[in-house]
Amino acid sequence: MLERIKNVIFKVAIYIRLSKEDMDRGYDDSESVKNQKILLEEYVKNLGEEYELIDIYIDQGYTGTNFNRPEFIRMISDIEQDKINMVVTKDLSRLGRDYIGTGEYIENWFPEKNIRYVSVNDGIDTFLDNNGNNDIAPFKSILNDMYSKDLSKKIRTALHTMQKQGKWVGGKTPLGYMQDKEDKNHLVICEEEAKIVKTIFEMAKTGNQIGVIRDYLNDNKIPTASQLRYNKVVFWSNKTIKNILSHEIYTGTTIQNKRSRISYKNRKMKENPKEQWYIVENTHEPIIDKKTFDAVQKMVIVQKYERHEKKNYTILDGLLYCYECGHKIGIKRDTRNNKFFTICNNYRRNSKLGICTCHGFNYEQLEDKVLKYIKELFQDIDNKKIEINIKNSKTVHDYKKLLENIEKEIELIKNNIDKMYMDKLEGKITEEICERVLNKYNEQIKEKQRQYEEIKQNKKDLEDDDSKDITKVIKEFLKLEKPTPELMKVIINKIKIHQDKQIDIYFNFKKLNEIKC
Repeated sequence: MLERIKNVIFKVAIYIRLSKEDMDRGYDDSESVKNQKILLEEYVKNLGEEYELIDIYIDQGYTGTNFNRPEFIRMISDIEQDKINMVVTKDLSRLGRDYIGTGEYIENWFPEKNIRYVSVNDGIDTFLDNNGNNDIAPFKSILNDMYSKDLSKKIRTALHTMQKQGKWVGGKTPLGYMQDKEDKNHLVICEEEAKIVKTIFEMAKTGNQIGVIRDYLNDNKIPTASQLRYNKVVFWSNKTIKNILSHEIYTGTTIQNKRSRISYKNRKMKENPKEQWYIVENTHEPIIDKKTFDAVQKMVIVQKYERHEKKNYTILDGLLYCYECGHKIGIKRDTRNNKFFTICNNYRRNSKLGICTCHGFNYEQLEDKVLKYIKELFQDIDNKKIEINIKNSKTVHDYKKLLENIEKEIELIKNNIDKMYMDKLEGKITEEICERVLNKYNEQIKEKQRQYEEIKQNKKDLEDDDSKDITKVIKEFLKLEKPTPELMKVIINKIKIHQDKQIDIYFNFKKLNEIKC
């Protein structure tokens, strides 16, 4: 073997790798790479004149459990082009931590290409037959692989612990949020982006379809996350808008572990079942209130359908329920006359068991009946100019001030009670007078507390009041010849169909709820 080395000019490649795990464990990445570089350059220099350093290949932030690394791939390409015939690393783990892949290179690929491999710290040199360190190289590879597996398990356990606590451990934050400067595992609102998110939800809530929202954002040159963060010209797409509308993080809830890597060696991701998700509420400030989010989730535009399912959804699709059994009522097409009809899904699946009844209804007649009723109701409201968006001439701010005043009055009464006790102790008033005045004060406190609770409830009712939304929806509905499925889901929560074909309409607005027709 020594004869083989003589009279050969070795064209040397130095390979350096620093993994993300190394950096996470506290390594100074620049110093670590620098130290490897200094060590290996010095080693090659001391080998003698017949060793020529051709290139240095550095993969920074890449795991050793696979060989899909840009600089490693470049080095392999240079070997195949006969630019290199010797590879030097600091230790065997820098070449790789996957014992199968590392062994394949050392035992097969390098020898086939007549490549000399040297691991400086391990004392491995594949061109020295009498080097005992070469014999233990496979065992070192196995230990390196086991180390990676153990480290991966520890990191995964630490991440899951943080996810269970609702801490943000994701990479890129959703549009509308950024990492807290004081705590990288906590999300805070980015006001500029949050305005865009609110616009998208507001448009969806009033019945606009995905395409309409997309065109509005693009036509008005409203920037995407890529434009705002990376200055990349990217246009709004249906998929992006749909993902935003279905992302529960905007309600202050963090959902993590929806996907995970196949293994510590395979970087591909797999979908996890919902039971394995970590869902924690109230982890950060919401951008969208829960009521708005829930209303949007009922709409067709955010529903997930399989590719083979029908695309021509009717405007009442998903709103119909059986009054008798509570199951959903489907809308089917009669292939004989190409007309649609309703059928209780519970009856359809269990017709032989005599469970429930058909609840068959000509769909066109049902739709006409519902639209006619809603139109007459809305026109009546509009014509009478009912001021449904004003309540007791009070605003939320007014109620807040009233509550603060009552709190001050109660505190003043309590201070008077304290002073009265002091007067009693000092003999300024008798016990009889003290008891009588105390009873009077207690009655005053009870009355103030009663007023407080009443005003507090009025304040809550005003905050929950949906009158403003009703006004907007009425105008939107009346200007359309035929409303969209999205707008119908804004207006209606559900429609229950009785066996005798009576229908009950349950609106999404308290003032219109549970109307029978």
